[in-house]
Order: sequence, then structure tokens, then C-alpha cells
Amino acid sequence: MSSTRDAKSKPHALCIPYPAQGHINPVLNLAKLLHQKGFHISFVNTEFNHNRLIKSKGLQALNGLSDFRFYSIPDGLPPSDPDATQDIATLCKYTPINCLGPFCNLISELNNFSISGLPPVTCIVSDATMSFTLAAAEKFGITEVLVWTASSCGLIAYMQYHQLVERGYIPLQDMSYVTNGYLHTNIDWAPGMKDMKLKDFPSFIRTTDPNDIMLNFFIDLTAALCKARAVIINTFDTLEQDVLEAISVSQPHIYTIGPLHLMMKQIQDNRLKSIGSSLWKEEDTCIDWLDNRELNSVVYVNFGSITTMNAEQLTEFAWGLANSKKHFLWIVRPDIIAGDTAKVPQEFVVETRERGRLASWCSQERVLKHPAIGCFLTHSGWNSTLESIASGVPVICWPFFAEQQTNCKYSCVEWEIGFEIDNKVKRAEVEELVRELMDGDKGKRLKTNVLEWKKKAELAASPGGSSSQNLDRFIHEVLLAK
Repeated sequence: MSSTRDAKSKPHALCIPYPAQGHINPVLNLAKLLHQKGFHISFVNTEFNHNRLIKSKGLQALNGLSDFRFYSIPDGLPPSDPDATQDIATLCKYTPINCLGPFCNLISELNNFSISGLPPVTCIVSDATMSFTLAAAEKFGITEVLVWTASSCGLIAYMQYHQLVERGYIPLQDMSYVTNGYLHTNIDWAPGMKDMKLKDFPSFIRTTDPNDIMLNFFIDLTAALCKARAVIINTFDTLEQDVLEAISVSQPHIYTIGPLHLMMKQIQDNRLKSIGSSLWKEEDTCIDWLDNRELNSVVYVNFGSITTMNAEQLTEFAWGLANSKKHFLWIVRPDIIAGDTAKVPQEFVVETRERGRLASWCSQERVLKHPAIGCFLTHSGWNSTLESIASGVPVICWPFFAEQQTNCKYSCVEWEIGFEIDNKVKRAEVEELVRELMDGDKGKRLKTNVLEWKKKAELAASPGGSSSQNLDRFIHEVLLAK
């Protein structure tokens, strides 16, 4: 009798990430932290990613625990490459339309104790880019919180989209404005930000269409953030203080709980730790290869789970790495060249076989923590940025899209932990920046800076640190509040 009563009274968080690798990771980490604090967790993937997880990690990947369970809902999208992230614009357009009904049906099933045997859902912890869940929360009378998995500087930049439209900066008059110097226009009125240019804003401003899907998606999204009971941001206070203060003007209920991957150190349950989220099969032999390299001698290259480039850009990166004469570990996803299978030049493979390692995917956290890694050539995604800071590894930034442009600006200018590489990619610049970051005087200064940020990140994520305290406040002030 008492076990039934306990099951019914336990707080139950229904967690749903945006269906892309860079969003699944932090939301899953947050779900694990909530589980450790006593919550029953129901974690929802789309059927597409549910199948990818099983393919990459095996049938047992989503077994979960008795009180940490996985579910899936359809996204209603047409079939696409089963080993690649679905089209972002299509996801943003159709998930609010296609997923709300199945999500509500799932809540009804979970709340039927006679069928599920589970406590009723007491809160929805949703990726902010899945804000259609606000309608579900209202329908069922459930507390809703949104998780902003990207940077705070990226968020405040998105929050200026409506002003950029109203002031006539965007949409662009024509696409020549991307290359004719217009994007270097100074924007000196964005709250909490300084020395910003149009090029530093998330890339969806680079459109001539006032009805652009992504432009309007983020205008609507930033308005929705104000409706949530609270917003969690995967960052730590000292890293983005000015920006956080600016965001709090429109959404005062912000909880900075990050870096989430560092807070995983507080979890003791090995069963919980073992629950993974990689949509690609990881090549563990990368670590064995690094074990045989010298301290700070390897350039790690990974452009994330979504970035694509053309064959010419891939070739320029390849020869820039080769000409630097440095050892490197390069993650080359099969789908990194849009519409084609990625192939690096055979001559490059031959020339670098003694000092280079190519792989299709890896555990990035493990790689960046390895003492052999000396620098990180990155797309400036937020997970990658936080992981490089937390590992004390300086960066060379080649932002691809979304708020990666903003992260790059902050990494190179505000936090002074890296260099930016030109979008056009020339091998000589790749070689020069790699050599400078690994061996040059400025590279040494950047290394010193990132090690200071590492200490601050570790302090925030430690027991009693600001992010740990914020997690406890969030649970008591929001999720368990009467």
C-alpha cells in the first residue's frame, strides 16, 4: 500500500529536447540531475532519433531505469537520411504542428495510473526550441519550464531580431549584402552586449525574405520564453554576467545551471551515468591513439553534428592541417559535405598518416580532457565551446550557422580564448593559426586565459558552487513550489 502511495506522490518531470544531437546532450544531463534529486523522469525523443540511438548504441540503449524511462513520439516529417540530422528549418516549421498532439496523448497515458503505474506528470522540462509544449502545459495545468541549451549571448542576440527588423537592418536588400561589407555595420544598442556588428548576430539574419522560417521562428521563440514559469540556461554566472542581467529584464526567472556536463561529476549512480545520447557510433580507439601522443601536441578538429561544407573547404582545411606539421585528430562525419559523402584528398592521407588520425565520431568530452590535446578547431557550437572551456583548451573558430557566430565573437573578443578563421577557408590561414595557437606567444596567452575560465567553470559546477545552488533553488522555487 505504501509503495503505491509513494509512486503516486513522487515528482515526475517530462523532459523533451529538440531533435538534434547538440540539444539532446544537455537536456539529458539536466534530466539525470533531476533524477538524482528525487524526480521520476520520462524522457521523450522523436521516433527518428529514438531509432538512431538504438542503431548507435544497441537495443539496450534506451532501457533506462525503473524511474528513468524513455518514450518516443512521431515528428510527421518525410523520410530522410537515417544517419544525419534532419533539416533544421523543416524541423522548426513542422514539429510544433506535428508533435503537439502526440505529446499530449503521451501525457494522458502517463497520467493514467491504472495503466502506467507512474506518478502523474508534475512538470514539463522542455527544450526552448520545442516551446509548443507550453500549450500542453496549459491544457493539463502542469508547471512548464524551458531549457535554453545554447549560450546566453546567443539568446540576447536572438532577442534583438524583432528590433533589427523594425529598425530596417533586416531582411537584407539582396544577398550581395552578405559579402559587400554590410554585415560589418556596428550595432551599439543591443543590451548587455558591446562592440557588436551585424555579422556577430545569429546567422538567420542573412536572408532577404521577411517570411523566412528561421528568422520568424526565433522572433516567436524569444516571445514565448517570457511565458514560461522559468528558463534554465546551460551556462555559469561569471562567464556571461552582463548578458544574463540584460535577459532578466524580460524574463526574471532565469536559472544558470551549467556547464551541465561538468555537473555530471556529482552523479554517483553508475547506471544513470551509463545512459548515453550519441546519435553516431563513437570510435573509442581515438583515445588509444591520443595516449601515444605527447602533452599538448594534438590539434583536435570537429565541426559538430550539423555543420556542412563543400569539397573545396574540406580540402583547404586538410592541407592547412598537413602544412602545419602538427599531429591532429579530425572528426569527419560522412555527411559533412552537403549532398555527398565526405572524402579527404588521398595525397593528404598519405602525407599525414604518421601524425594524423581521421574518425567519423568520438566522445568529445573524453577527447578534450585528454592531456595530448593542444587546441580545438571548432564550429563554435555551445556544447563544444563549454567543453573546451571546461577542459582548458583554446579554440580556432569557424562558425557555421545559428548563434555560432555570436559564440565565436565572445570566444575571440570577450573571453579571449581563441582565434576566428575566415569563412572562405584558405590553407595558409589554417596553417598560420594552428601554429600560432600551438606555439606562438599569443597562443600561450590564450591558453592561460582558458585555464582561468576552466577554474571558474569547475567552481560553478562543484557542490556548493553557483550552478549547484541554482539547481537547488530552481527545484524548490519552481518545480516543487505549491
